Amino acid sequence: MSQRTGEQRSPGFWPLASVFGLFVLFMYGPMLTIFVLSFQGPEGGLTFPMRGVSLHWFYKLAEGLGTVDIGAAFLRSLLLGGVVMLFTVVLSVLAGLAFRKKLTGGNALFFITVASLIMPSIIVSLGIGLQFRLLDSGIKALLPESMLENYGTALGLMTSALGAHLTWTLPFGLLIMFAVFNRFNPAYEEAARDLGATPWQAFRHVVLPLIGPSVVGIGMFGFTLSWDEIARTSQAIGDVNTLPLELQGLTSTVTTPSIYALGTVTTIVSFAVMGIAVGLAMWLGKRQKKARS
Repeated sequence: MSQRTGEQRSPGFWPLASVFGLFVLFMYGPMLTIFVLSFQGPEGGLTFPMRGVSLHWFYKLAEGLGTVDIGAAFLRSLLLGGVVMLFTVVLSVLAGLAFRKKLTGGNALFFITVASLIMPSIIVSLGIGLQFRLLDSGIKALLPESMLENYGTALGLMTSALGAHLTWTLPFGLLIMFAVFNRFNPAYEEAARDLGATPWQAFRHVVLPLIGPSVVGIGMFGFTLSWDEIARTSQAIGDVNTLPLELQGLTSTVTTPSIYALGTVTTIVSFAVMGIAVGLAMWLGKRQKKARS
């Protein structure tokens, strides 16, 4: 009898592989369908079969969808995602450094931070919106009557919407930093201090390069979670809309593949950010290996 070169599959392999394949199809099938249908010809509709292949609906998207300014919404989402990413990275790293030592009330602070992951997103959004409307009432009560005409609202992209998104991204960043510092070897940092490095120099030249790939991952999470967020933004952004909110509103009014073209563009941006983050993390990982060798 000939000896088998490969390992024999267990009896449960193929059923589990089939379930996993169906799960992947369920997760990514709709996205693939939207991507394909966005390249419909000028006579194409919202369903199969496709009527030609072209970039017609992307050109239509660039021209605008009715009264909706897609370009402005795109820039707002891009700006908000970038600011959320920056705040998430900085606050997560600082919190991770702080929690390396035992803090008074640290457990309570941690549970308060991650509690927003448990609460329904729409409740968080409603609560933040209500807080800022109460803030508006207080500000209007204090302002002189001559200034009330020029005052709008404290709700906005960089105020309430930013806070709402941080309640979603910060817990993830904090949990990642906890995992990183739990397996971080402080001997490298101590060696740098023994050689005369200041705390800042030790962090910049030793700690930060070692945790660099994880910091990039936190930035990726911060941007992508903010970029796609709807529920936490809906009641907390004020008078303007981000791109996901515009996309949600257009689903009931736009009846052409332009809506699919918009979904394709937003998905490409998400995958582009993920690709950049993965490439940067891999580059930092290679630098670490070279530094150790």
